[in-house]
Amino acid sequence: QVQLVESGGDLVQAGGSLRLSCAASGRTASTYAIGWFRQAPGNEREFVIAISRSGSATYYGNSVKGRFTISRDNAKNTVYLQMNSLKPEDTAVYYCAARSLQWIAMARSMDYWGKGTLVTVSS
Repeated sequence: QVQLVESGGDLVQAGGSLRLSCAASGRTASTYAIGWFRQAPGNEREFVIAISRSGSATYYGNSVKGRFTISRDNAKNTVYLQMNSLKPEDTAVYYCAARSLQWIAMARSMDYWGKGTLVTVSS
């Protein structure tokens, strides 16, 4: 069992930056690939970015390439999402998710989810 808790969501102006954190507890986080999804009102949950268990591989959704990066500190059981050049269309609830097997960017393939943190980007 793994518990995931997101933090860092806030209101930010377009062009600004924000860093989200996903803290894992329970089983060792390093045994899971961790990713971020987001969901805006009326939209389906969308894959954003993910990182492999060791941190050696990263996976990007098309809408965030070149703007978002992901990193992990397995000693702290925490994954970070750095978001730069934010746009109003990035506004959503951001969820972190864990998968015990090799990463697949499909929400239904995740083993655990956090409760989300709200990011609002004003124009």
